[in-house]
Amino acid sequence: MAERGLPWAAGRDRREYLVRTLRGRDAIRERLRPQREHSAYALAQLEPGLFERTRWFEAEGPGGRGLVTHSRGGLGEATFVTGDPEAAAAILSIEPGPARSYLTCKPEHLEAVRNVYHLSNSQPMLRMAVTAATFQPHEVAPAVRLLGIDIRRINQLYGSDGNPTYYEAEHIDGGVYRGVVVSGRLVAIAGTHAVSPQERVAVVGNVFTHPRQRGQGYATAATSAATETLLETCETVVLTVDPNNGPAVAAYRRLGYRDSGEMVEATAMRRDSAALLALPRRLLARMRGRERGGAIVSVRL
Repeated sequence: MAERGLPWAAGRDRREYLVRTLRGRDAIRERLRPQREHSAYALAQLEPGLFERTRWFEAEGPGGRGLVTHSRGGLGEATFVTGDPEAAAAILSIEPGPARSYLTCKPEHLEAVRNVYHLSNSQPMLRMAVTAATFQPHEVAPAVRLLGIDIRRINQLYGSDGNPTYYEAEHIDGGVYRGVVVSGRLVAIAGTHAVSPQERVAVVGNVFTHPRQRGQGYATAATSAATETLLETCETVVLTVDPNNGPAVAAYRRLGYRDSGEMVEATAMRRDSAALLALPRRLLARMRGRERGGAIVSVRL
């Protein structure tokens, strides 16, 4: 395989990647925009106030380019992996990220991430995307705007299936949340994982209906209202859904969401060995790459 102009040669049993830290929004945006729908959450992290809590790494080598983002938000740590799997493996070998993180990647990255993380609750997901041109509103029931002052009844709703949740008011006020109220009670909700008016992208999530109110279209109505609001400032709105959840997939398609590829979401626990080896590997890689402005990492074949 060609080395794409990189200034080093690969041996028979290994290939070398130059890993750099990315610090400029413009450079990061340039890498992410060609796969805008897949990278919507990462793009949203370029928003002022969020960008300062992220770390971005890029690797380039014979297999191509890979990018890894470690971010820290109100709901915890998150890791996003994209690009060439071998290049991503080179990054993760020296920058494995936090001890516990919520991981998003594509199926082809699983081998690379499993070298670094124990994965639990791993779930293949379908990415879907909607634009103003494809959106079809669904108004089976009126939806209301939800704010931080509604946090008590929001947590009560999310916990109605026996799994308590602990959202805070700032999570609601920092996103876009819409709910359906029946007989004075909040019975369905749809919100966001990330919103970036600057990058004009948003990620819909936290869609939930009270167990006794399901099958009546309330979640679809809440999602429709949230999507309509988001499309006022965003060009692209995305969500992920279990592809085996036929009713949910069908509901999103009725709203104008279109299939946009496979993804994997999982809770990632960093392996002890990855944490122990990362520092010496990073120091050695930086010594090898100091004249190239980065770190040179060898990936075994």
